[in-house]
Amino acid sequence: MTDRAFSVVRAGALTTVQDLGRPGHAHLGVPRAGALDAPAHRLANRLVGNPASAATLETTLTGCALRMRTATTVAVTGAPCPVTVDGRPAPWGAPVRVPAGAVLDAGPATHGLRSYLAFAGGVDTEPVLGSRAADLLSGLGPDPLGEGAVLPLGDPHGPPARADAVPHPGPVPELLLPFLPGPRDAWFTEAGLRTLTTGRFRVSPAGNRIGLRTEGPPLERARTGELPSEGMPLGALQVPPNGLPVLFLHDHPTTGGYPVVGVVPERFLASAAQAVPGTPVRFLRMRP
Repeated sequence: MTDRAFSVVRAGALTTVQDLGRPGHAHLGVPRAGALDAPAHRLANRLVGNPASAATLETTLTGCALRMRTATTVAVTGAPCPVTVDGRPAPWGAPVRVPAGAVLDAGPATHGLRSYLAFAGGVDTEPVLGSRAADLLSGLGPDPLGEGAVLPLGDPHGPPARADAVPHPGPVPELLLPFLPGPRDAWFTEAGLRTLTTGRFRVSPAGNRIGLRTEGPPLERARTGELPSEGMPLGALQVPPNGLPVLFLHDHPTTGGYPVVGVVPERFLASAAQAVPGTPVRFLRMRP
């Protein structure tokens, strides 16, 4: 294997390779996948001179540690976390030159859930259907990182960017999720629809890259039974039999039989990627 690579010293709770995903394959049953916090992914790539399409690492809560086989420029964005190189503090949200043989450690998130590690040249795993993204539902793309794994890096694209200021997400006191109603809002009573916009919901610890689950008051149904399986878009608010909305994220199934009460536009999903369990959730009805 090329010397442009890194080995995994500490994999963390869940660390996956992500890029901008593989849209356009839902008719084949293939979800989009890709970075849940796309703005953080794009920023990390920009800081090391990569195009937005380059693959990064997405960590979950506990970060990861990597030993570089070659001197490499790295940037960590997304959920703020302590960053060290061979135990010495290094900046978060800025390009860091890591010597060959040194260990880069992105520690546990101080707030938020997911941090993004970009490397000059990007993570150069084999693409599947045009993307290097790991899809936890379909199993496409590289496996989640494990200790001892070695991943290749591509050739650098350009000089690292210099930023005077980097967006620093603070703790989210409340997750606001605007949604467009439908297509199956008629499956719920008026009282159920009021519950969606006035009820006190919170982020459930049972969520993952497939969907953000909620805890709170169930939505009252106007109809019993289930639908024939139909297409599910990114951002769908699907309501299973327990009445609690599930927000579909990037690894979501492409079809489903539970009614979708509304759809959250993609531009509002990055905040959901960083909402920790217990965060209050408020659903805001948008005008079509």
